[in-house]
Amino acid sequence: VQLQAFGGGLVQAGGSLRLSCAASVSTFSSYMMGWFRQAPGKEREFVAGITPNARITYYGDSVKARFTLSRDDAKNTVYLQMNSLKPDDTGVYYCAAERRFPIRTMTRAEEYDYWGQGTEVTVSS
Repeated sequence: VQLQAFGGGLVQAGGSLRLSCAASVSTFSSYMMGWFRQAPGKEREFVAGITPNARITYYGDSVKARFTLSRDDAKNTVYLQMNSLKPDDTGVYYCAAERRFPIRTMTRAEEYDYWGQGTEVTVSS
């Protein structure tokens, strides 16, 4: 599974960005997808996850009500819509994929086997 994340950039506080993660796998619809972020000098932090068929979406406490994760299985892509961005949202954002049964929420980085290269988000104050 190869993942490619893109859509990062520089935005002012209060602004929005949409990140995308495209997967090169024929069975994309069966994969759990997640986003993590890592700020300089900090550990990788869970941002959002989505189960197969988008039955469940779940978020880290720091982004709830501001970020929305969705998936388009026809395009093998997940989208992370980020609104009301804050300087604390700055970091490199990584998408991750895992196929696991039974389906459950996964918020730890070590639960995912496949990772994209990361896309950098900078939020200025």
